[in-house]
Amino acid sequence: MALSGPPASPTFVLRRRIELADASIEGSKQPYHEAEGRKPKDAERIVGRCTDSSRRLAREAVWAVLDELRRRDLDVAGCGLLLAAGRPLPGDLHAILASHALIHAAEGEMFRDVLIRASEHFSLPVTRVRERDLPARAAEAIGVAGPELQRRVGEMGRALGPPWRQDEKLATLVAWVVLSLRG
Repeated sequence: MALSGPPASPTFVLRRRIELADASIEGSKQPYHEAEGRKPKDAERIVGRCTDSSRRLAREAVWAVLDELRRRDLDVAGCGLLLAAGRPLPGDLHAILASHALIHAAEGEMFRDVLIRASEHFSLPVTRVRERDLPARAAEAIGVAGPELQRRVGEMGRALGPPWRQDEKLATLVAWVVLSLRG
């Protein structure tokens, strides 16, 4: 989601899903799942190949968004990213692969990391917000809290049209935080 305008009453300027998994690479949507149960070298190769591909896709996607927004004469203030609430992952791939819960966490972290790296590649400041902290962070940055904030996000979604999924609502709030901090 990309927002523009005054932070008190932003408008959508771009709605886009970014694909970070290459369908031509087996296991790219869930590389740690694909690596689970494999020999150590094979597991490292699978995760490495998928990560490299996702990094390339993220850079291409961020560039495409930046290019489109700049062609509309819009300045890009930064990128917002919703973080998980979990604990840090162990540094060892094999420790991650030994726990199904860590496998899921590692995949989420990998995809967040490729977006952070892509944003930083284009010198975009990245505002990171933990999902559990988003309502309070948004209320503070925007100056609107609780039900009023939910109502306004709902109105924005109605103006945008369906589908209006939870991930889009959260992405909108994070984008609004970024706009408010930079506005």
